[in-house]
Amino acid sequence: MDKTNENPLVSIITPVYKAELYIEGMIESVQAQTYENWELIMVDDKSPDRSSQIIKKYAAEDNRIRLISLNENSGAAIARNTAIENSNGKYIAFLDSDDQWLPAKLTKQIHFMETNHIDFSFTEYENMTVDGVRTGKVIHIPEVIDYEGLLRNTIIGCLTVMINREKVKDIKMVNMRTRQDFVLWLSILKRGYKAYGLQENLALYRKGANSISSNKLKAAKQNWYVYRKIEKLSLIKTVRCFLSYAMSSARKHI
Repeated sequence: MDKTNENPLVSIITPVYKAELYIEGMIESVQAQTYENWELIMVDDKSPDRSSQIIKKYAAEDNRIRLISLNENSGAAIARNTAIENSNGKYIAFLDSDDQWLPAKLTKQIHFMETNHIDFSFTEYENMTVDGVRTGKVIHIPEVIDYEGLLRNTIIGCLTVMINREKVKDIKMVNMRTRQDFVLWLSILKRGYKAYGLQENLALYRKGANSISSNKLKAAKQNWYVYRKIEKLSLIKTVRCFLSYAMSSARKHI
């Protein structure tokens, strides 16, 4: 039997900017996967540090790792889109340069999707400190979420998402400073898809490493922008969704 059919290729999408302190741990967490048929596409967003040199060292030793360098700093959305455009996998997965996966992540998530004919899935994840110490704080998720549900509870962690690109077309992020992943999930669910949760902790999120996402006030403002300007919700619905999001976010971070 063709091994490719048994083990479909997974394209891992990673934007890279000022990641020299964390990039080795992230790469090694991918190399430690029990599932081996993957390609790691890392896009250097004109990072001023040693990130690209570190990636080149790993790429020279592992041909599953590819580095693409942008000519100018363009932001995470452009970097991710560039990686997606240059990917070959049946599945697209996302992992930022400061986060990590647990070893069985790909094996369990691929099995979950292939067995249940799922096109869009996500998993639970655990917070770790900036220094990489696991906190034991696991973000629990629902079994399934649709467009209306995600508007009210931004529960999908980017580092846990996997999408079947053969079924879900137009996987492209809007070019905005932050929350571009949230907008992409909404755009997919708005087409009638549902996101299914694999209720097991399979990833580690470095809490506080990203100054944009860790600033709750900025995140809240950006969510309001998404509701009003991107999704074009009425003011009343925006208020309702925003209050629900705020309560869910508070529960998640307690």
